[in-house]
Amino acid sequence: MGLMTFMRTKMGYFLVGGIAVVLALFVLEPLLQQGGAIWGASSRTVVGSIDGKEVKYDEFNAKVDQTVAQFKQQYGGVMNPQMQAMAVDQAWQSEIAGIILGKEFDRVGLTVSADELYDLVQGKKPSPLILQYFGNPQTGEFDRAAVMNSLKSKSKDPNLSKQWGLLETEIERQALQQKYTKLISNSVYVTTLEANDEYINRNKLVNFKYVNLDYSSILDANVKLTDADYKEYYDANKKRFDNPQETRDFQYVSFGIQPTAADTAIVKSQVEKLASDFRITPNDSLFAANNSDVKIPYAYIGKGKLDAAVDSVIFNYPIGSFYGPKFSGNSYKLVKVVDSRYSPDSVKASHILIDPSKVGGDAKAFKLADSLKKLAQSGSNFGDLAKQYSVDGSKDSGGELGTFGRGAMVAAFENAAFDGKPGDIKVVRSQFGVHVIKIEKQVGSSKVVKLAYIEKTLAPSQKTRDAAYKKANAFLSEVKSDNFSALAQKQGYNVALADRITSTQGYAPGLDNPRQLIRDIYAADKGKVLPQVYNMDNAYVVAQLTSIKPKGQLSLEDVKKQIEPQVLSAKKGKLLSEKLEKALAGSANIEAVAQKVGKAVAPVQNMVFANPIIPGLSQENKVVGAVFGSQVGKLSKVITGERGVYVFTVDGFTNPAPLANTFKQKETMLTNISQRSLGSAFQALQEKSDIKDNRVKFY
Repeated sequence: MGLMTFMRTKMGYFLVGGIAVVLALFVLEPLLQQGGAIWGASSRTVVGSIDGKEVKYDEFNAKVDQTVAQFKQQYGGVMNPQMQAMAVDQAWQSEIAGIILGKEFDRVGLTVSADELYDLVQGKKPSPLILQYFGNPQTGEFDRAAVMNSLKSKSKDPNLSKQWGLLETEIERQALQQKYTKLISNSVYVTTLEANDEYINRNKLVNFKYVNLDYSSILDANVKLTDADYKEYYDANKKRFDNPQETRDFQYVSFGIQPTAADTAIVKSQVEKLASDFRITPNDSLFAANNSDVKIPYAYIGKGKLDAAVDSVIFNYPIGSFYGPKFSGNSYKLVKVVDSRYSPDSVKASHILIDPSKVGGDAKAFKLADSLKKLAQSGSNFGDLAKQYSVDGSKDSGGELGTFGRGAMVAAFENAAFDGKPGDIKVVRSQFGVHVIKIEKQVGSSKVVKLAYIEKTLAPSQKTRDAAYKKANAFLSEVKSDNFSALAQKQGYNVALADRITSTQGYAPGLDNPRQLIRDIYAADKGKVLPQVYNMDNAYVVAQLTSIKPKGQLSLEDVKKQIEPQVLSAKKGKLLSEKLEKALAGSANIEAVAQKVGKAVAPVQNMVFANPIIPGLSQENKVVGAVFGSQVGKLSKVITGERGVYVFTVDGFTNPAPLANTFKQKETMLTNISQRSLGSAFQALQEKSDIKDNRVKFY
C-alpha cells in the first residue's frame, strides 16, 4: 500500500522491467535466435549459454518466477500456458540482452560515474525508475523526501538495503542503455542528396495507363509444376529461406471432450436440485461458497462485474429475489439478492496498520487501535500517529492510501471504507492485521448489490472423458509412421497441422495446452508418432512429427510445400508474358495491345513512388518502379508483377516544387533511420554472438 512496502516486496520486478525497456528500445523480434543444437548442453542444470557464459537453471528460473509474478499482477492473477511460455521467453531475452549489451558497453568504454549515479538517485535529474516509484500519488510530482527517508532506513534494514542495491544496479544499466542509444543515434546521418531523393519520391506524381493479365485468369488445375519450376524459384529467392531458428511441424488428430446430451441432462438435474435447496437455505453465503465452481466475493459489487446475462437483470431485482437457473456461456448461474444500496464509487482514506504478532496478540492490537482511534477523534494528527505506530509502508506519507474503487482492497477494509461516511474512523481486522481507518473523502454514488452467487460449469462426465480417451488410445495403438493420415481418414478423423513450431512456443493451432507435446516433438525423430496420448483441456491428442526445419539455409525440400503458390504464380507469369509479348509485337500504342488481348486500358492518376499500390489491384513495386524509370509516351516491356503481368505507357510526370527546407526533411529522415539503426545494431550484435538455447529441456 505504501512506499516501504513496495520497496520490500516489489523491487524484484525492477530487473524484469528494466530489461523490458531494453527490448522495446532495440525493437526486438518476437523471439531471439537460438544457437546450436537443442540437446547440445552437457549439464542438466544449464538452460543455455550466451557467448560462453552459462545460464544456470536456478538463477534463470528465479527470473522466470519474477516475470510470472509481474504478469499475474498486470492481468489480475490470470496465468495460462501461453503466458507462462511468454514469461520464459522474456526472461531468456533479458539474459541475452543483458550479456550482449554488457559486453558492448565495456567494449566501447561506456560507464556511469559515482556523481552521475548520485544525480540519478537523489539529484536534480532522477532516473525514470525513481520518478515512477517515488512520485506523490496525489500530485504526481517527485517526492524527494520519500527517497531520502528510504535511503536512511536501509542502514537499519538489510532486506531494504539489498533491494536498493538492485534498484541502483538497474538505474545504472538504464543510464548505460541511454548512452549507447545516443551513441548509435549520433553515428547515422542524412545527406542533402538523400533528403532531396526522399522528398521527390514522396511528391513527384505520374499519370500512366496499363494493360494487365491477372494470374487468376489461368486455373491452377491447368498448370503442371515440375521440379525444375520449384528449383528455379528457389534458386532465385534463396535469401528468403534463411531460418533464424529451428522449427518443427507436426500433424495430429484431436479427440474432443465435449459434454454429451446425457451429461447435460445430469448436470441440469443437479442444478435444479441445487436451486431448490438454495432457495430455502438459512445461510446463503456459506451455501454458495460450498457449491459454486466460481467464487464471487460475498461483498457489494457494482454493475459490469458479472456475466452479461446476470448483470443485465440482477440490479433491477428487489432484495430477497432469486434468479436462475440461467444457462449462459458454459455454466448455470443461481443468484440470491441479499442486499442492495447506493454506495460511493471511490473512497480516499488513510490507515494505521498494527501487526498483532508485534504487540502481543489480537486483544492488545485491538486495544492499541481503539486508543489511537480515540486520540485521532480528540484532535491528534492522524498522519503523525501513522508515522509512529503503523507497520505499513504508507506510514512515511502519514498513512495516506490515495483514492481507490471497489475491489482494490481486501473485503474487510473495503466494507469499512465504503460503508462509513467522510470523517469516520473505524477499526477492522484483515489478514494483514488490525487497521485504524480514517475516511477522508467519498466520491460519486451508484447502486451496488450483495449477492449469494453459485455458478456450476457444464463439464463432460468421466464416462465421456473415458470414451474419448479410449478412441484416442485405440488410434495410437494402430497408427504407424507411414499411415497416419490414411488411417485417420479411414476412421473418419480430421488431421490438423501445426507448422513452424519453435522449441519454446506455448501455443499451437487448435491446441489449448500443448507445452508437453511440443517438448516431446523436439525430442523425437522426423516421422515418429509420439508414443502417448496427450491430455489437453478439451481434447485428447495423438501426434506425429512430420518435418524438421533446421536453423540456417533451408533446403528446397524444406520449403517446397510452402512456396507452391509462388511457384504457381511464376509459372503462370511465364505463360501470360508470352501472350502479352505477342500482343506487344507490332503494336504502336497501349490501346492496340489491349485490343489484341481483349482487355481494357486502365488509367492511373497521381501515383507516387513511395506508395506503389495500383488502385483496385495490389502493391506492385516492380511495376511502379519501372513506371518512374520510363520515358513519356513509350510502350514498356512486359513486367511480371505480384498480381499478374503488365504493359504500360507513361502519360506524364508532375515534379514538385524545389525542397524549401532541407534541414527539416533531414531531421525527419534522421529520426526514422535512428530508430531502425538501434534495432539493426542489436540484431548485428546478436548474430555475432554464440547463443545456445536449451530451455526446451526445462520448460
